[in-house]
Amino acid sequence: MSHGSMIELPKREAQTGREDLRHILVVDDDPMVCMAIEIYLQRNNFRVTIAEGGEAGLRALAHEQFDLMIIDIFMPHMRGFESIRTFHERAPAIPLIAMSGYAFANLNSPAPDFLRMALELGAARCLRKPFTPHALLAAINDCLAEHRPDAEIASAARLG
Repeated sequence: MSHGSMIELPKREAQTGREDLRHILVVDDDPMVCMAIEIYLQRNNFRVTIAEGGEAGLRALAHEQFDLMIIDIFMPHMRGFESIRTFHERAPAIPLIAMSGYAFANLNSPAPDFLRMALELGAARCLRKPFTPHALLAAINDCLAEHRPDAEIASAARLG
């Protein structure tokens, strides 16, 4: 048996299959949050595009197709809920998960319900930072199940 007879598969094959994966846009100004979410989602078979900040996220949205967006509510250069409103207006068909880690200095005063407000502005789900990887994955799966493209819904109805 000769050693040269083994056929090596091209290394690009692993990447070519990635187009079939659900594509998620993650927009947050904290690089550590972005990196943690990116690693976890890639391990769970998602394609991930990271945008550090609102402007980068809007540019990515203009140039690529996404199945889901995960957007931080409070980022520099975007006033409060402007990020949620803007991303939802630019891509109303793409489910949006809003996340916030906003902390209040005065714990005695009632905090405004930022996550509820985000839902009213178009977010499909909200996550309060810090959240668990399980909570993130559950929110993503719920959103993707609720926002399936019409063709997928039609074929599922025919099968059922």
